Amino acid sequence: MSKGITRGSGLLEKFLAGQRVNVANRNIIESSREGKVLDVGCGSLPFFLLNTNFKEKYGVDPNVDFTEAQNNMNLYNIVLSGNNSLPFDDDFFDVITMLAVFEHLEIDTLVNILSEIYRVLRPGRRFILTTPHLIGDKLLHFMATCYLVSKEEIEEHKGIYTHAQIADYLKKAGFSQEKMQYGRFELWLNNWLVADK
Repeated sequence: MSKGITRGSGLLEKFLAGQRVNVANRNIIESSREGKVLDVGCGSLPFFLLNTNFKEKYGVDPNVDFTEAQNNMNLYNIVLSGNNSLPFDDDFFDVITMLAVFEHLEIDTLVNILSEIYRVLRPGRRFILTTPHLIGDKLLHFMATCYLVSKEEIEEHKGIYTHAQIADYLKKAGFSQEKMQYGRFELWLNNWLVADK
């Protein structure tokens, strides 16, 4: 692969991205793979989409590189904000992922973006997200000074969230608390959360 996993550089970027991919893939219901997946904030190199199996793959990101698309991959150059909507019909996707993106979004736009995710997710299907834990975020800032992770990515963080805070945003967007599961990974430094519609 010619492109970096993230903007900037860091010795551990590929390893950490791989850990997020593993968490997402473990939380995907196998029958969903016959349908469509959307990776929100897929990056210029759509690493998750390149490392998962689905009949149809979609990715949105403001820095997407269309040369990375494969036959079953549809990439869109979109800036996520509270002012725009995703260019997909209601109930379109079987799985939606947002891996290491939540912390980069403006706090006042989170509910609008999550509402769009809820809108385009099919009933009974799954949204999966990962984001650093508070302790993990402090370590990531230190690791950026040592060139282990991308300084550009870490300096762009807008917020760090507990599971309860993430769940509150998801509830405001339409998801039900009873249909959420969550945990931590990478030595408890990162959060994962799954919400079914």
